[in-house]
Amino acid sequence: MASPPPPPEPTPVSEAGLESIEGLALDAVISKAGSRPAAALACASTRLRAAVADDSLWRRFCAEDLGLYAPVDPDGQLLPSFQVAYKVWLESFGMYPLSLVKRVRELWGSMKRWLSENFPEAAQTLCKGVSEAQLKSAEDDLGFKLPMPTKLLYRFCNAQLPFSDNDEANVRISTHGIIGGYAFYDHWVNVHLSPLEQIVEETKQFYREFPNVFNGHKLILVATSWFHPKTFILNCSNGELYVGTNNLPIGEMLPCVPKALIKPTDSDVPQDGLLLWLEEHLRRLQNGIIKTRMLMQSRYISLYPEAPPSCTSAVTNGVKVRASGVFVPEHPQTRGPQREYMYTYSIRMSVPEACMLGGVYYSSCQLHSRHWIIRSRDRVVADVAGEGVVGQYPVLSPGRDEFVYESCTPLPKGPGSVEGSLSFVPGKLSRPEGKPFEVTVEPFPLEVPEYIF
Repeated sequence: MASPPPPPEPTPVSEAGLESIEGLALDAVISKAGSRPAAALACASTRLRAAVADDSLWRRFCAEDLGLYAPVDPDGQLLPSFQVAYKVWLESFGMYPLSLVKRVRELWGSMKRWLSENFPEAAQTLCKGVSEAQLKSAEDDLGFKLPMPTKLLYRFCNAQLPFSDNDEANVRISTHGIIGGYAFYDHWVNVHLSPLEQIVEETKQFYREFPNVFNGHKLILVATSWFHPKTFILNCSNGELYVGTNNLPIGEMLPCVPKALIKPTDSDVPQDGLLLWLEEHLRRLQNGIIKTRMLMQSRYISLYPEAPPSCTSAVTNGVKVRASGVFVPEHPQTRGPQREYMYTYSIRMSVPEACMLGGVYYSSCQLHSRHWIIRSRDRVVADVAGEGVVGQYPVLSPGRDEFVYESCTPLPKGPGSVEGSLSFVPGKLSRPEGKPFEVTVEPFPLEVPEYIF
């Protein structure tokens, strides 16, 4: 039995056919066709040109294709119409998928808004985007192509002000990295996103220092720390993003983004590790998972999580303790075949309302000692007790800011946790007003995360 003939191909509506369509029906057809066919129709006849010239149509195209809700050019300058704006944007970014242009534009727009509202000092370090010619020059200097999403990221924003030979200027912006960091003992990290010129310079220096390890791999250094060295490296061949360990000079790096999400050459949704990394970082900032904090006299983005499940919280007798940890890949102890990973953790303690013990309220309490139980894969690997914390015995009372201290602990590879208790006395150690009491520190996780910052 003969198979049925295939259905006929749909016949496209011709310009002549469009001429016969009236009013709202014509508007609907043009809107459905999209921006580029609409521009072509403008050349077909005077009537179609008039229909396509309706700026409400281009307002929709600007919103849908570019996330643009005002007729402005890429520098934010007002233009006479949405149709003109669309044309200008297409001339500037038509070599990229418009869905990616919209995505990167919204990323940087949201990042700049968050920084302006919460960390204006860091917002002032952001640089104007580069041109296609500058990208081409950088690629020529490096000897290889950059991933499309990374190129577009730098078209919109050339990251942050570069470090220079002026130490005084460097110190002023040293804590203003938009990726952020942590500080414990003498280990300070604050990660800045590198501008294009710094990427080229530091990448070439990197290859000169380690020619036998990295030559031929098409790697670039995209983010670095001003204080203790911490380096983030993008593989331009496969789009993967890595962080260097203490063994970076022999080629050891850890992935910073889930590999399954990276699609640098996908024709519909190209995304490389750097784009995904910045999007996840922005999500954490917007959701309050990480926040700014003061370090000495300067504000910085603290990578210690502030929200569950990574940050745990408990209140005992009116004393509140919050705790969270961060993986420290660059630490010298993060090394060796039977490796131990290093983690830093932050303990925040406060008395939000009052210290209460046995139905009696006290105006203050003072820390006396601590007790930690550290586990790796549910096995106790350390049981530590001692007086005070980092040599201090903080006094807590209502209305005071949290007392915050950071420390660190090594841990065998594989998820672990820290839990324990803090011993306080009502009043002060020099003049106790009641019996000592224990305050719970809920278990908080220590693990290598999917996204490393």
